[in-house]
Amino acid sequence: MMQNMDGIQSYRSVCRICHGGCGALLYVQDGKLIKVKGDPESPLSRGWMCVKGLRTPEIVNHPDRLKTPLKRTGKRGEGKWAEITWENALDEVADRLDAIRRESGPESIALGQGTGRHHYMHVVRFANALGTPNWYEPGLAQCFIPRITVSHLTYGGHVVGDYYGNVAPKCIMFWGHNPLVSSADGKLAIAFKRALDKGAVGIAIDPRRSETARKCAMWLPVRPGTDDALALAMINVIINEGLYDREFVEKWTFGFEKLKNHIAGNTPEWAEKITWLPAAQIAKAARTYASHKPAILEWGLAIEQNVNTLQTVRAIAILRALTGNIDIPGGDVIGMNIIRTYPTLRNKLPRGMIKKRLGAEDYKLLGGWRAFMPSAHIPTLFNAMRTGDPYRVRALLVFGNNPLTTVANSREVYESLQKLDLLTVTDLFMTPTAAIADYVFPAAYWPEVEQVIGYPLVAENMVMAQKGVVQTAQCRQDEWIIDELSERLKLPDSDKRLKDIMDYQLSPLGITYQELKEKGYVYPPHQYRKHEKGGFRTSNGKVELYSKSLEKMGYDPLPSYKEPPESPLQTPELLGEFPYVLTTGSRRTEFFHSEHRQIESLRKRRPNPQVEIHVDTARQHGIQHGEWVKISSPRGSIRMQATVTEDINPNVINIEHGWWFPEKAAPDFGVWESNANILTNNAPPYDPAFGSYQLRGLLCRIEKEPV
Repeated sequence: MMQNMDGIQSYRSVCRICHGGCGALLYVQDGKLIKVKGDPESPLSRGWMCVKGLRTPEIVNHPDRLKTPLKRTGKRGEGKWAEITWENALDEVADRLDAIRRESGPESIALGQGTGRHHYMHVVRFANALGTPNWYEPGLAQCFIPRITVSHLTYGGHVVGDYYGNVAPKCIMFWGHNPLVSSADGKLAIAFKRALDKGAVGIAIDPRRSETARKCAMWLPVRPGTDDALALAMINVIINEGLYDREFVEKWTFGFEKLKNHIAGNTPEWAEKITWLPAAQIAKAARTYASHKPAILEWGLAIEQNVNTLQTVRAIAILRALTGNIDIPGGDVIGMNIIRTYPTLRNKLPRGMIKKRLGAEDYKLLGGWRAFMPSAHIPTLFNAMRTGDPYRVRALLVFGNNPLTTVANSREVYESLQKLDLLTVTDLFMTPTAAIADYVFPAAYWPEVEQVIGYPLVAENMVMAQKGVVQTAQCRQDEWIIDELSERLKLPDSDKRLKDIMDYQLSPLGITYQELKEKGYVYPPHQYRKHEKGGFRTSNGKVELYSKSLEKMGYDPLPSYKEPPESPLQTPELLGEFPYVLTTGSRRTEFFHSEHRQIESLRKRRPNPQVEIHVDTARQHGIQHGEWVKISSPRGSIRMQATVTEDINPNVINIEHGWWFPEKAAPDFGVWESNANILTNNAPPYDPAFGSYQLRGLLCRIEKEPV
């Protein structure tokens, strides 16, 4: 900490406004955060920050922030609240949880949370200590967990792009990923921009020419939901044209000949009919990626939001191995994992509870013993709330999540939440979900939070200290709330607080959290080609092109294509009414999922929800740029403002996600007007390993909104 003559104190921290990780300098005067700017000494961001990170003081000091615990006094959703002390609120919630677990078992209590925040692993720890196998996060099967799991199954560790070493990548292939906007998981927009500016050849695979795609040399507007077919065709080209790294493949991979025979029919001409991409373009992209080494393959959540998630991610993962771009300078490197794994108390979950985890028996890589982060299957969990099948889930504790906007099929979510005996929500602002809760707790924001964070996430090649430098009213860190409940419920290890856990995580580095706060970060030199010393951390020490591990679990050891269940080819009977293919979930720099729409400076930049339509499609329907339109799927309709563009496939409609309107009346806050998840589908079939469901490639129609 430093202090100038005006009494302004400055602190070095790391921004967690999303799960990005930009280095931040925080300026505090008289206990109030007055300014945030990028830290030029950060090994990740080197002084860069996004617009929402720079607006942090406006969020921290916003007059509408929740500032004290609230207890519902009227009917659920009636908007009648009474302020309550923390002591009384926590006592009452603990008593109700204790009664529910005694009456119905701990599995009747569920925990929900948002994505990639400081409290993520602490919520998992709380669930295990409480004895419930049922926790969820809206991503998981739909975001990141399949990529993490497949990386471990295929390479023996999680891989991330090497943007910070001495060797620059010559090619970056962005697959279903728009990092110039999302800056996800410690892989920041500025790193990609700098790599492309230095001459890396960019290949973007995306139905829309995203902000990232606009900076790339090649753009492949693939039909949403057919990424598996495209990946198989690219494998075909690389193998049959001899573009693979022969030395690496022969020495360090398993199952090459089986893979070669398996993909013999998956030619670019075969994929052209499925993906809507010319065969020549598919072949050119494969050749470009294979011939520019070192290369990085950046994959995003779009490849996980369908019913063939496991095999889609597997097919794409194999491309790295064939080209020998694993754990080399400037390629995709396996994480160093320099800190200890968070102690989630997995061993404290009572015997037999794994089998009670909703979805565990059906989706082994989501909820079973081989899962990377075992969790409940969301459609099965919400169905149990709603119907009591296979048993009733009576309570839900939500930390930093707004499921009415971020979980598929919002109307079923609403019905499910209404059936609960107890709903608590911990958040920054009153949201549509918080408005129907029984208790609402005011959460601390990132400049008010203490945390150890390893970046990039899961790889953990460096570690940083997030510092709490201010406090707003009675807002408290989620971990503190969890620890207070744990003590009242007398849960295992409830005597250990967050500081103890952070010191435990840092122990391999020989420092404490207090020492890390003074240093700011620790970033040891990266070790490349770790497999040359002891092989890959797989069952046979090699990269598994043919996965023995999956075969043992009853899954296909080689990837294959599956047509999405709702699509022009699979459900042609719907095309008359719903002639376009819908893709959902596009991000905007100003927002993080459903957050920040009450922040005036950010909202001015992006005041309305946008739907992207090709110019030819707009002309056909008489739609002008900026007009409001109606988008419908077999599940419902929403309204958005038209963005008419040439940067999208003419048969595809793209919509933003996370929209609600804090300025509108409670309890709904306009959540039924422009919410993408009114259109999405949470129904089976599901991916057999992860339970993923179809959020992209659905069918829709678009029409001009009547005046």
